[in-house]
Amino acid sequence: MPSPHVSQPSPEAPPASHARKGGPRRQPGYRAVALIVASAMFMEQLDATVLATALPAMARDFGVTAPHMSIALTSYLLSLAVFIPASGWAADRFGSRTVFRLAIAVFTVGSLLCAQSQSLAFLVFARLLQGMGGAMMIPVGRLVLLRSTTKADLVSAMSWLLVPAMIGPMVGPPLGGFLVTFLDWRWIFYINLPIGVLGLVLVSIFIADSRAEKPDRFDGLGLVLSGASLGGLLFAFELSSRGEGDARITFGLMVMGVLSGLAYLRHARKLSAAGGHPILDLSLMNIETFRLSVIAGNITRITQGAQPFLIPLMLQLGFGMTAAEAGMISLSTAVGSLLMKGVAPKVLRRYGFRNTLLVNGIICTGTYAVCALMRPDWPHWSIYVLLTAAGFFMSLQFTAYNTVAYDEVPAARMSAAASFYSTFQQLMLSMGICVAGFALATSMAANGRSVAGLADFSVAFVTVTTIAMAATFWNARLPHDAGADISGHRRRRSLAAAVNEATDAPD
Repeated sequence: MPSPHVSQPSPEAPPASHARKGGPRRQPGYRAVALIVASAMFMEQLDATVLATALPAMARDFGVTAPHMSIALTSYLLSLAVFIPASGWAADRFGSRTVFRLAIAVFTVGSLLCAQSQSLAFLVFARLLQGMGGAMMIPVGRLVLLRSTTKADLVSAMSWLLVPAMIGPMVGPPLGGFLVTFLDWRWIFYINLPIGVLGLVLVSIFIADSRAEKPDRFDGLGLVLSGASLGGLLFAFELSSRGEGDARITFGLMVMGVLSGLAYLRHARKLSAAGGHPILDLSLMNIETFRLSVIAGNITRITQGAQPFLIPLMLQLGFGMTAAEAGMISLSTAVGSLLMKGVAPKVLRRYGFRNTLLVNGIICTGTYAVCALMRPDWPHWSIYVLLTAAGFFMSLQFTAYNTVAYDEVPAARMSAAASFYSTFQQLMLSMGICVAGFALATSMAANGRSVAGLADFSVAFVTVTTIAMAATFWNARLPHDAGADISGHRRRRSLAAAVNEATDAPD
């Protein structure tokens, strides 16, 4: 019986639609490529979370109030929203290695300028520059890995790649607290410099370049509309999650985001009908495994986005721990992610993508739901065990989502798929913080509290995990043989099944 899935060419035989130029001086294994890409992504993920702990100290240096410093976070998110959709086209037009290397350089220079900022206005400019680099690093880094890895090694490669995405948000707050307390907030940005320089060297040596022979025409109007939509929504989510700013401004940004999004949908349909290629290719959602991974994965990201926000806050406000103590316990989820790395390929080979996502999705979401029951009289070891297990199962879930999404995507559309996936990944992670913050604030208001209590955190955990549990419906719709070429699950069929298949074959 022939496989219903589209076979992907190996990196040794690149597709005709992509040209390879200026190959690496050495041919690394997929693990080396994954670790190089992961290092850049770790730098971006760490920077995205480490800054929050430094805002009060930065506000004092700039002579402004702490709420005014929120623009340092939202300016970065705005830059991400505008430029992530353009990353796939840029990689096809200028080459994935070239763009990835430029993204690291821009992010590193932006970090240096942030560290040298003497005013809030200059910091905002530097953060916008940083965001441009970060917007290209996320999807283009994933594209580099997809084009450098065969299907047989893709699960293992994605396992290595996912580790920084899970570790960065957990390491950021305690590291930021340490640097601000014992050094200076500027070191939050200085630590990116050696990582960035090393990344540039390694990418130049080990990463091959690939680009489309005939790149699509650039969709400028689509970039403006998608940027306005995503920027408005991300800005609104960020403001509402922190309870800052005028509610009318937040509502206005939300409306702008929705209306711009509707305008983009109309523009994309017209452009596609005319034979063009919109900057966010909605036709990718016609690919079953990609569509189901995007929908189920984004629903699950509600919990993934909320947990780095809820856990440290609960341990400090609810348990009375110091920032350092809360940070050390929060690192348990990162330990769980690391433990998963070598397990995911074996689990997916044994049970397949559908069964793994279906069962593990319930387990990982349920494990985070148990966090709603945590109380100060729990032994610390039990909290470590719970959070380690939560990190393990959540990391396994996203390794599966991030891999099966590309199972049926043709090689010529990989760049479009990577930018599309990364765009909505960023949106839903921010949505997770927004939902958690809204649930927390609602519970506090209902109980007449000005400071969050344990019961309020319980409500927030139950809220985000209940939403994420809805992904079970979409996981169940995956075909039983989804991703079989990637996981090797199909090769474990019984001898009897193979004999029956051969017997039924026509002469």
